[in-house]
Amino acid sequence: MDDLFQTQSGYQPLADRLRPTSLDDYVGQKHILDNDKPLRKALEQKNIHSMIFWGPPGVGKTTLAQVISHSVDARFQTISAVQAGVKDIKLAAEQAKQAKYIGEKTILFVDEVHRFNKSQQDAFLPYVEDGTFIFIGATTENPSFELNSALLSRARVYVLKSFTEQDFITLWQRACKLDSQIAALKLDEPSLSMLAQYADGDARRFLNMLEIASDFFEPEDAINTDSIQQLLQNQPRRFDKGGENFYDQISAFHKSVRGSSPDGALYWLCRMLDGGIEPLYLARRMVRIASEDIGNADPRALTLAINAWESQERLGSPEGELSLAQAAVYLASAPKSNAVYNAYNEMMALVKSEGSQEVPMHLRNAPTKLMKELDYGVGYRYAHDEPEAYAAGENYLPEQHNGRQFYQPVDRGLEKKIAQKLDYLRALDQKSNQKRNR
Repeated sequence: MDDLFQTQSGYQPLADRLRPTSLDDYVGQKHILDNDKPLRKALEQKNIHSMIFWGPPGVGKTTLAQVISHSVDARFQTISAVQAGVKDIKLAAEQAKQAKYIGEKTILFVDEVHRFNKSQQDAFLPYVEDGTFIFIGATTENPSFELNSALLSRARVYVLKSFTEQDFITLWQRACKLDSQIAALKLDEPSLSMLAQYADGDARRFLNMLEIASDFFEPEDAINTDSIQQLLQNQPRRFDKGGENFYDQISAFHKSVRGSSPDGALYWLCRMLDGGIEPLYLARRMVRIASEDIGNADPRALTLAINAWESQERLGSPEGELSLAQAAVYLASAPKSNAVYNAYNEMMALVKSEGSQEVPMHLRNAPTKLMKELDYGVGYRYAHDEPEAYAAGENYLPEQHNGRQFYQPVDRGLEKKIAQKLDYLRALDQKSNQKRNR
């Protein structure tokens, strides 16, 4: 029984066994670690600075911090923002001071640093400034939004990127050298590529999948994409429902629609649905896009977007998602106009920038005798009694804005006809005003 527990406690995940201790063994992030890059030069000169690693899960943030500590001969100390507080920060600083007293440098690695609140982040500042420790923070969230400007100003931000397929191949080759059971897997190139796709840029996930595969398949099994598909079924893509990745993909979807790319819009729609986004959020977003980027160039776009929203509400997933796809493709294909969007913003800014303008007397309602005696509604022209049902020369804005034009239709889609109609009506206004001024 003792042997059984000893065996279990001695188990190490492949990701831990494969963790490098030197820059030469580190996989990925060549954009910051190639020989001519500043971080690589600083490490080679053992001249290190405080820094923040920003990137998605599984791209080697913790591993790189450990490699750096080996490279500069520093003791490696770590705390996690999930569990630690100011007391833990002070304790880590005290231990770093003791190490400094005997001539040892300390790297304090703070995992998920964005989870510390502002006051907790401030607790690092005096120790970073006086050199008690070298601060390395890791975050999956945009540091611009989640970290104090004071802390940001004292650390350099390095963006760590998702692993490429070539990075995964390198990991696979190293795993085969380290683990005979993994080396025995008969993975062909398409199967390895499928594993890399499912890992979705996450090295830890890729290595875990290799371990699962080594337990699932026998050495004599011929592995193909069908068997890999069976092993890894229902594995979603990486999608952070509330973080940076969420907003990046929403932005890509919106800009694809605005840029009239049906394929781009459909790709990002499917990426987000596959990642687990709430479909009704996408439906609401498309209603907004229909008004903001298409407007009166094709008013049917708004109707179709609302219909897709209702279909999703009534049918749910996955049936309703086809309606979302139909709406996304239609919105992307429709003529574009932001004329209503611009006019709305300009008018809202005007209203907020000035006092409350009085309603012109001829536009006021006069339901009582007193109001009629005060000339409410006097001079109002009922449009349906006018030629072409249009009161040429009439003004409907406050007096000081008479003649201003905010809505400027574009020369595309239905708005092209709207522009022609408005030009015609303005010509009637001009003709009427000329008669009045004679």
